[in-house]
Amino acid sequence: MRKFPATAFVNTVTPVHVRGHSQEPIKVAVLALPDVLALDFGIPLQILGRITAGLYDVASCSAGGLPVAAAGGGFTVTPDRGLDLLEEVHTVIIPGYTTCRAPLAGDVLAALKAAYKRGVRMVSICTGAFALAQAGILDGLPATTHWESTADLALLYPRVAVDENVLFVDNGQVLTSAGVAAGIDLCLHLVRSDWGAAAGNRTAKATVAAPRREGTQSQFIEHRVPHGSASRPADVARAMEWAVQNMHHPITAADIAEATAISGRTLARRFEGHVGITPLKWLAMQRVERAKELLETTTAPVERIAAESGLGSGANFREIFKKTTSLSPTQYRNAFFAGEEHGTLPFAGRVGA
Repeated sequence: MRKFPATAFVNTVTPVHVRGHSQEPIKVAVLALPDVLALDFGIPLQILGRITAGLYDVASCSAGGLPVAAAGGGFTVTPDRGLDLLEEVHTVIIPGYTTCRAPLAGDVLAALKAAYKRGVRMVSICTGAFALAQAGILDGLPATTHWESTADLALLYPRVAVDENVLFVDNGQVLTSAGVAAGIDLCLHLVRSDWGAAAGNRTAKATVAAPRREGTQSQFIEHRVPHGSASRPADVARAMEWAVQNMHHPITAADIAEATAISGRTLARRFEGHVGITPLKWLAMQRVERAKELLETTTAPVERIAAESGLGSGANFREIFKKTTSLSPTQYRNAFFAGEEHGTLPFAGRVGA
């Protein structure tokens, strides 16, 4: 079973399922625990199991394969399999559940520990992190859960480095997310990491979700504005839109501030509060994402992609790309290029604009 590289957050993630053109679906088990949160349970089934169209083979399971009552009452979840499913998969996802402070059943605990020991990727949404913590899988690692439960997670499991100010944390083999919508962000992050930026963007579009919210973004926002959204207020949205449209030019933070008619200090504060990083760090990540998508969907040479994404010379682009993804542009293209579907399309670059 494949071992996963340890990475801190989404902006340093290396694709974990790099393969050639003979791509087989990634097997995923969604484990329903007592009083499972229905929305958390449905997120991976919908995003990975349905919308990605064959990239994942997703099935649900429970202890003994028995129906599990959903939180709030009124209905139960009927799983596909018992815990033996965990022996066959590449990824285990544990949705949130309201009985998370109670001890896990012995067979569930043993199955989680065994899967982790085999090198299976372990993923939690919301309070599913309590199950990973109880199994000792989060010991010594940064992790998160719903902000209402972070204090309890830290108190019950002091060996876990709990962070309430992020949407999700990627440690390579082990990933945790905050509650509800953050589970969508984490599943989209899995698609990007496993199958590339273009697949991630297509999945986000089908989900009607933001293509990318960074794992380091704060879980909750102190000040909401009448325009934009909670995670992307109007002034931040304007700055992001302008920066992306002009990423092929050299851009400074002062340029972004001037173009969006806000002071540089305010711009920095708003980005730190709503995105978790500075405007230029955010832009640098968008440039790499743009380069990934062009590598996946065009046959353009590296020098042209470097110019299109604002990463300078071909040599500079190669250095930045390798540092960010642990792959050279050529290696990334070989792994993710969808030639028969997109690669022969003309390259509509903005070089020289």
